[in-house]
Amino acid sequence: MPSEVHSLGGLLRIWRERLLPADVGLASSGLRRTKGLRREELAQLAGVSVDYVMRLEQGRSRTPSAQVVASLARALQLDRTETALLYRAAGLTAPSAGIVSQHIPPGVQRMITRLSDFPLAAFAADWTLVTSTQLWQALFQAPSVTDDPGQNLIVQTFVDGTVARIATPHGGTDGFERALVADLRRSAAELGGDGRFRAFIADVRARSPRFAELWEQGHAAAHRSTVKTIHHPVVGDVTLDCDVLTVPDSDIKLVVYTTTKSGPDAEKLEFLRVGAIRAEFAGER
Repeated sequence: MPSEVHSLGGLLRIWRERLLPADVGLASSGLRRTKGLRREELAQLAGVSVDYVMRLEQGRSRTPSAQVVASLARALQLDRTETALLYRAAGLTAPSAGIVSQHIPPGVQRMITRLSDFPLAAFAADWTLVTSTQLWQALFQAPSVTDDPGQNLIVQTFVDGTVARIATPHGGTDGFERALVADLRRSAAELGGDGRFRAFIADVRARSPRFAELWEQGHAAAHRSTVKTIHHPVVGDVTLDCDVLTVPDSDIKLVVYTTTKSGPDAEKLEFLRVGAIRAEFAGER
């Protein structure tokens, strides 16, 4: 039997208690009898029930899925070593080098929390959405990862076509599609040994002739910044700068939309930001 401190429940309690609500972008309210995050706060961040967090900590549940472990690791802002320890405590094999990872380094996670006033999202190397701010969700009328895990920009672009209906890249869709595939090609150099990644590429190639055509051209390059017009059903068209930032020593890509401090586009973003805050507040009541 593992010692209490190295058990799954023990690790969760230790890591939960070292975080403050402000560290994860939550307001601190009411009398706090214990240090760190409350169980309900961790549950909210990880997208699981409070009862499930309690059962994990008490040892009544010992086999969470890899998806749940990844969500808990992000919520607890664990580094790679701690994340690997959490996987092992759950009886799972930790993601290794050469495998598509959804791990967000703690410093980057804190940065995302502090940049909640921007439409910002983090994507894995295969362009699977890992996390997004509420303003991102409001701007793109998209659910959170908690509500809809597995959202993937490649699929949305080449298979179901939702991206074309939501946003128009300046310079045309051809350049945007080529940039996405070239970035994915660049990732393939390091992820070619990941069976799930290879299966993902094969599936999209089979479902999208356009993707297959671009993939077979073999171009590889990092994704570049651009300008896009987002078509929103409430505020209308919003034109924003779109920048893709890479995280050193990580597969994570940050996509952030910005505009000048004043002007019609800034006013529309502010309207959506306030609406997102009100929606969150109403949901907590």
